Amino acid sequence: MAKKEMEVVKGIDLQRYMGRWYEIASFPSRFQPKNGMDTRATYTLQEDGTVHVLNETWTDGKRGYIEGTAYKADPGSDEAKLKVKFYVPPFLPIIPVVGDYWVLYLDADYQYALIGQPSRRYLWILSRQSHMDEEIYNQLVRKAEEEGYDVSKLHKTPQSDTPPEEEGPKDTKGIWWIKSILGK
Repeated sequence: MAKKEMEVVKGIDLQRYMGRWYEIASFPSRFQPKNGMDTRATYTLQEDGTVHVLNETWTDGKRGYIEGTAYKADPGSDEAKLKVKFYVPPFLPIIPVVGDYWVLYLDADYQYALIGQPSRRYLWILSRQSHMDEEIYNQLVRKAEEEGYDVSKLHKTPQSDTPPEEEGPKDTKGIWWIKSILGK
């Protein structure tokens, strides 16, 4: 049986969407360390209309990060379907990796969001705050389920009560990325 087409937010105000978002939960991904915490994304709108993406996570007290660019998949559409391009590995960025970033739900105040993509292999619950009210979290999980996601795969991301404000010591060798590829 074919899965229904996902509903995507229409008319997103990219300027309002910019800023820091904390990962509250996600499907585990080989692109992120299994024991990462305080995971967050920071989006900055560029003059050319693209979005600078900075994804950060902390593992064993060290900051791992990757930078990329997001852009509208179809500039003529009002749907919040973006493409995100990263170059890997982060310590020697030579291979472009492009993925889908679809905003499936966004509250009116731009405080929390549900992000997915057409294959339903990846899912993120994001919030402007490092912690989310359980009722809101459950609403987003139900929305993901309605969109055809197997929410049993959802894993809550540990967030500190006081998330790191500074960049902190960097994982300059990209070890987290290598470990994530190896599934560790």
